Amino acid sequence: MRAGCNPSREILAGPLLAATFAVLAAIAASAAPPESAKRSAPVKVVATIGMIADVAKEIGGEHVRVTALMGEGVDPHLYKASPGDVRTMSDADIVLYNGLHLEGRMADVIVKMAGRRTVAQVTDSIDEKLLREPPEFQGQYDPHVWFDVGLWSQAADRIRDVFGTKDPANAKAYDAASKQYAEVLAALDDYAKATIATIPKDHRIMVTAHDAFGYFGRAYGLEVKAIQGISTDSEASLKDINSLVDVLVSRRVPAVFIESSVPRKTIDALVEGCGGRGHTIAIGGELFSDAMGKAGTLEGTYVGMVLHNVDTITRALGGTVPESKPGALGEYLKKRAAKSPTEGP
Repeated sequence: MRAGCNPSREILAGPLLAATFAVLAAIAASAAPPESAKRSAPVKVVATIGMIADVAKEIGGEHVRVTALMGEGVDPHLYKASPGDVRTMSDADIVLYNGLHLEGRMADVIVKMAGRRTVAQVTDSIDEKLLREPPEFQGQYDPHVWFDVGLWSQAADRIRDVFGTKDPANAKAYDAASKQYAEVLAALDDYAKATIATIPKDHRIMVTAHDAFGYFGRAYGLEVKAIQGISTDSEASLKDINSLVDVLVSRRVPAVFIESSVPRKTIDALVEGCGGRGHTIAIGGELFSDAMGKAGTLEGTYVGMVLHNVDTITRALGGTVPESKPGALGEYLKKRAAKSPTEGP
C-alpha cells in the first residue's frame, strides 16, 4: 500500500508523536471557552488551508476575520499543528477544514475543537459519487477537490451556510456575496475548459511530482501522471521514475511541471532521464498544488491560483492562452487589479 493521508498511520506514528497530540488536545480542551460565550463581531474564522481561507474571505467580507493556518508553500499532508495553531483555533468562532484526510496529522486536534467550536468540513456536502477514489489509495477519497472548480463551488456553498447559521443577522449578506462569487467560479470553470481544449490532443498529458491534479485532469480533459501518490508522504521509487521516462520519451511530451509546495528533485530526475534517452523535455513552469501563492498577489487567491495553473499548463503544452478573460472572471480580475495595482492578469 502506498503511504497516504491515513489517520491510523499518521496520527499514531509513534509514542512521541502521540504524546505531542495529547498535549495539543489538552490545550484545545482547556483554552477554548464554550460556544455560548459572548463574542464580538466580526466572526473569527480559522481555515486550515489557503484555498478555504480565500473563499471564506470572499463570502464573509467585512463580517468575518479569517486566519489561514497554512500559508504559501506549506504542504498540508505533512503539516503538524503547533501549540500556537491550537490557541488560534481555540479563539475562533468557526474552524473550517477540507477533510478527506488532507489534514491527517491535525485530525485529533480538529476533532477536539468540535466540542467547543463550530467546526465544519467544507467538502462534506459534496456527493460522494463525485469524489475520486484512486485504487492505490485504499478506499480513501482524493482530497484535492479544489482543482475541479465546479466541485469547489459546492464547498463555497457549504461555507456560506455555516456563516449564515453562525451569524444569522448577516445571512443575507453572505448569500448575496456567495451568489456573486459563484458567477466568478462558473466563468473560471468555463475558461479552464475552453483554454485547455486548445492544447493539441497528443500533448494533453501533464506530469507532476505528486498526484494532486486528478480532479483537474478529469474536469478539463488532461491525462495526469505523477511520480508520487496522493500524499507527499509517499516515496517515489526508481521504477516509478523510469516508467514515467518511458512514457515521456515515447509520446514526445514537451514539458513537465514542478509544484510550489513539493521539492523538485524527482522532476529533475525525470528531465535527466529523458535527456539520457535523447528526448529534451522542458520544465513547463511551477504550479500551485497544495498551497496558493504569496499573500497579496493574484496567485495568493483561489481564482488566481487556478488561473495561473491553467495558463501555465496551456502554454507549456502548446495551447493558446487568451489575452483577456471573459465575463464575470474578467470583472473579478479588474476589481482585484484596482485594489492591488501590482497584481498581474
